[in-house]
Formats: sequence, structure tokens, C-alpha cells
Amino acid sequence: MNAIRQQSFTSAVRLLECCFALALLATLAALPLRAQQTTIVWTPQEQPIVDQLKGLRKLPDDERVGATQKLALQIRQLPAVPNKLILASLLTGLSTEGDFGHDTLQEVTNTLADTLRQQPQPEVKGQPAEAYIQLASLVRYEHVQASLDNPQYRAAMAKLEADDLLRQKINFTLNDLNSKSWTLQDLHGKVVLVNFWATWCPPCRKEMPDLESLYRQFGPQGLVVLAISDEDAAKVKPFLEARGITYTVLLDPGRKVTGSFQVDGIPKSFVYDREGKLVAQSIDMRTRQQFLAMLAQAGLH
Repeated sequence: MNAIRQQSFTSAVRLLECCFALALLATLAALPLRAQQTTIVWTPQEQPIVDQLKGLRKLPDDERVGATQKLALQIRQLPAVPNKLILASLLTGLSTEGDFGHDTLQEVTNTLADTLRQQPQPEVKGQPAEAYIQLASLVRYEHVQASLDNPQYRAAMAKLEADDLLRQKINFTLNDLNSKSWTLQDLHGKVVLVNFWATWCPPCRKEMPDLESLYRQFGPQGLVVLAISDEDAAKVKPFLEARGITYTVLLDPGRKVTGSFQVDGIPKSFVYDREGKLVAQSIDMRTRQQFLAMLAQAGLH
């Protein structure tokens, strides 16, 4: 995969994860001019899998478990078709939107690792290709296993560790919708859940009621939720009012804080304990039970 193809792959994965129905048009719009000449053309073997991926979010969670495991096996059994890695990465992104069980995530991880073994990717400007970061994230944050003897995979694991060290040291100051200033390191003594989200993001919207419920439950025990959006207040405020959201929402119009956290996909959450130590984080949407497990790492039960 050349540099243009790699740019197409990365943009396709991120955009398809966010909104599959508009993915192909959005992919072209997001690419540099030269890369816009590269479009995704699904083969007859790939198209049925694409159709299933499009409908995955419409399934009830209990049905989605089996469908995800089935898709993982279908993709793994494909020969080395042109877009096999894109399919494996798309399924990976969808499989972390909630809690579909460790076994499901392990099947997805096996598929992504096997595909990378079959279709290794080049570095991108001296950095591991996106798919290696994705695989390393599953192992580091979802606690699954992957066997891949590849220097890029090892570099991806090292990058995630370095990113977490930076997040541990981060401080920021942002304003909420009432222009009140909030500074992360001023909240020592509190348990702080930093959540990156957007109004247009379906998984973000899905986890918001659970975040609100947990904030009301644990707020008296010192839980502070700081939900960070890079959108305009005019869009964010009515959205929150319509949903009865009362936890703190901060605006990051220049995406400086979003960038400092190395956030390139949402939703994403980070939990700091009362001493300011980063104790838990997610790479995607969380359920109530998953959020409870994260907060327990900070001493909230």
C-alpha cells in the first residue's frame, strides 16, 4: 500500500466508523487532492460483508454479539482481497462500541492480527500504520491477546505507552457553556471523568444517558464529569437541554485539548483519581457497567 493508498485507508476507517452510510462520499472529501483519485471499490466477495457492517448498529446488542463474531470469521476467511484490511479495521471500530464480551473482542482481534500478518502495511511518515495502532489499542485497553511479530506493532505499543504518560501530565483550562473556567489540575480531591464527544456522533449520544445517571449517583461523592466538544455553543447547548444533560460540558473550539490527549476518534473517556492519577480510559463508547468498572479504579463504588 503506497502513501496515497494509506491515506485513503486511514480516512476511510475513521469516517466509516463514525457514519457508514455517508462514508464513501466523506472519504473523498476528506482526502488531499491527489488521494481523492483513490476510491474504494468493493469486490463481489467483499460487498456482502460491507452490507452486514452497514447494518450492525441497527441490531439489538444481544444480536450484535453473534453478528460481530460471524463477521470476524467471514473476514478472516477471505483471501487476500484488496480491501480485506479495511473491512477488518471497520469491524474493529464497531466492535468496541459498548460491551459485546471479551470473546467477541478476541475474535475481532484475531481477525485484525491475521489480516496484518497477511497484508503488512508500511510506516507512515515514520509512524506505525493506523491498523497497528488499532491492534495495539485493543490489546492495551481492551485486555485481549494478539500475536504479531512485527516492528510496527511493537512501535505502536510503545507509542500508546508514551501517549498515556503525556496524558498523565496534561493540564488544561477550558470554559463551559456559561463561560465558567475549569482547570483539570484544580480538581485534585475529586474523581474526574474527561469525555470527548460530539453531537453528530451516534455512540456518543448512546452513552450520554449512562454518563448523566452516573454523574447524579456519584456527584455527591466527588465525581466531576468534564465532557469536551469542539463544536459551537449554539449547537451544543440546545442539544444538551433537549436531553436533560446536567454534567459539565466544556468547549474546545481550536481542538488544542483534544489534540493534546491524542484523540482522533470519539467518544473517548479518561478517569483521574483524587490524586490526579490517570487510572482508566476507554477507546470508544462505554456502557453503564463499563463506566462503573472505570470509576471503581478511582475508588468510586
